[in-house]
Amino acid sequence: MTRATPPPLQPIGPRSYDSETPNASRMYDYYLGGAMNFTADRELAERAKTVLPCTPSLARLNRSWLRRVVDICLDAGINQFLDLGSGIPTVGNVHEIVQRRVPDGRVVYVDYDATAVTHARKILEDNENAGIVHGDIRDPDGVLHAPEVRALLDFERPTGLLMVGILLYVGPEYDPAGLVATYRDACAPGSLVPISVITTQLVADQDPVTHKQILDLIGVYHDASEQIHPWAPDDLRSWFTGMDMLDPGITVLPEWRPDGALEADNDSAARLLGIGGMGRVRGADTPDPSDL
Repeated sequence: MTRATPPPLQPIGPRSYDSETPNASRMYDYYLGGAMNFTADRELAERAKTVLPCTPSLARLNRSWLRRVVDICLDAGINQFLDLGSGIPTVGNVHEIVQRRVPDGRVVYVDYDATAVTHARKILEDNENAGIVHGDIRDPDGVLHAPEVRALLDFERPTGLLMVGILLYVGPEYDPAGLVATYRDACAPGSLVPISVITTQLVADQDPVTHKQILDLIGVYHDASEQIHPWAPDDLRSWFTGMDMLDPGITVLPEWRPDGALEADNDSAARLLGIGGMGRVRGADTPDPSDL
């Protein structure tokens, strides 16, 4: 297959409405059965499903992992969250998971897509403990000093710093390790940092058919406003520098503290594509991470 030439690098910063260029956030919404997407998003998402049929399963596995890691944070007593690259609100939003257990729990979403931000603001307009920043996670200073963040989050207390799926769209030229470190350093000891990405490394040896399909999917996303950047497990592991890893370390998403949900997806070809792990920010008084 001949792949399109990747588009030039775009400037860092929030995006305005563009219904003509497919957007990864809106495509993800489409895979999950949402309605906040445009014709261009649906058309490219269908192309994606043609080259990698398990794409919707991969999206659902990532969403299920998000729910599990938020619950782990809540179990640890964390009641405030910064969700980087949150995407379009859909079923099982972070603030819903949090506030079901902790009614006054606080959540700040961050996304640079205008559709995601507008939709989230409508959902959150009566929720004084949740907000969204129209910002780019590649600008950590802008995000961390945004009024919504400063109003709702107290970085002197442990935070759930969610980087679920977002670094998939951050290429090496933006130094993802440096971004993780900057956000980590803003958080108090005891904060928990879950990160998930897509990898091609595991399927290369175990499932050559899916390996070819994921490479073709990367080519499809050259026609979107965001491109896919798969990472090796060792890359992901290196981003947890300065943190203690929680068990079971870096694993494929269905094997990270499974709870029996999404059984069909757990056994699909997507199971070897998504990987994740969670780290705890170190401090003198932080307990052993094996306690969680």
